[in-house]
Amino acid sequence: MVADITERFASSMAAANVESTRVEAAAFEAALEEVVESPAVGAPLGIEGVSLEDTAVTVPPTPRLLMDAETGVTRVHGGIAEYGTFVIQSDAEGTEPVSLYPRTHVGVVRASDLHEDVESVAAWLDEEFDAGRDSAILATGASATGDMGEIVRGVHGPQTVHAIVITDR
Repeated sequence: MVADITERFASSMAAANVESTRVEAAAFEAALEEVVESPAVGAPLGIEGVSLEDTAVTVPPTPRLLMDAETGVTRVHGGIAEYGTFVIQSDAEGTEPVSLYPRTHVGVVRASDLHEDVESVAAWLDEEFDAGRDSAILATGASATGDMGEIVRGVHGPQTVHAIVITDR
């Protein structure tokens, strides 16, 4: 079941021009090293056995580091397999700005946090909002706008996105 949903999530992300890597927690640091461009900043991931502590990612970022960063690494609190969408919740550690300001966002999501569709994410978010965690971004792929005619990437957020799915969490 978990393998099926991670496969659908990866397929949907590929359709949105987002690369993804599926690894077990023990291989996280090596996978991260492959996709991070320095300087990099991050917010604490809060995933058992997965940390930014021994990586090239600075946690927590100062406003200056955040402004100069090429890569931002954050936890993704949920994913929608149907669309390859990240659900990123706001928190005091700065997850939201770290996901939006650098040119590249690397989102780290547990396979167990993936949902099949929008309806199941809405039900989960309803519970989260009731618990007081009432702010979240839903992001599918890189930021883009067609307001000026031609598609322009990176206007409201990252120009590129990469997902690391932790398959044993």
